[in-house]
Amino acid sequence: MLLVIDVGNTNTVLGLYEDESLAHNWRIATDKARTGDEYALLLHELLRLAEVPFRAIKDVIISSVVPPTQYALETLCHKYIGRPPYVVGPGIRTGMPILYDNPREVGADRIVNAVAAYERWQCSLIVVDFGTATTFDCVSSKGQYQGGAIAPGLKISAEALFERASKLPRVELARPAQVVAKNTVQSMQSGLYYGYVGLVDGIVGRMKQELRDSPKVVATGGLAGLIAGDSQTIEEVVPDLTLEGLRILYLRNKG
Repeated sequence: MLLVIDVGNTNTVLGLYEDESLAHNWRIATDKARTGDEYALLLHELLRLAEVPFRAIKDVIISSVVPPTQYALETLCHKYIGRPPYVVGPGIRTGMPILYDNPREVGADRIVNAVAAYERWQCSLIVVDFGTATTFDCVSSKGQYQGGAIAPGLKISAEALFERASKLPRVELARPAQVVAKNTVQSMQSGLYYGYVGLVDGIVGRMKQELRDSPKVVATGGLAGLIAGDSQTIEEVVPDLTLEGLRILYLRNKG
């Protein structure tokens, strides 16, 4: 089985593939201080709960935007799985030209998402990933990564309000019943939610004008389902897009 690991700033998502099928997936908190032995213990328990033997893992591929976790994950692979992992970064074959001033600056997760989306739809695309930051990535109809945009994530925006405004509380991220709210909590939820819907639709709309194309707009990430409900531009939500992209990149690089 193939273990795919996507390390984000807030969460780390692990997926276990049996051929092309995603058999299991888990979401854990990203911890820069976690050691390779601790990753092994955590993975062992997750596999035990899923009734999968540890020895079933034959290969690993990792995408990370948190460099301090890299050594620990490589230790996990070398010490407990018995082979080095594939790592998304310079030198890995993506099959996708990166039309960026400095291709090395593009986050690994953004490339993985772009590869997965183009493999699936084979058309021009805008991929919106709702993570700690919200990223917008454009792929041409020829399968070229064209660039994109990065905005603060919804959770970051909510925390900023709580931390910087003395009288405002920490609120749950939820769709409010109406835009014109009648109390402070709902007012914050309205501003965060509908403000973010407007941000997404505004950026996507401007991208479409600039690209002079009609790209398909897909979304992924933890809050994609929440925002997509009122977005006028998001056409489809694919929760496991990043994991699928890692599987595709593994197949392009194994051996």
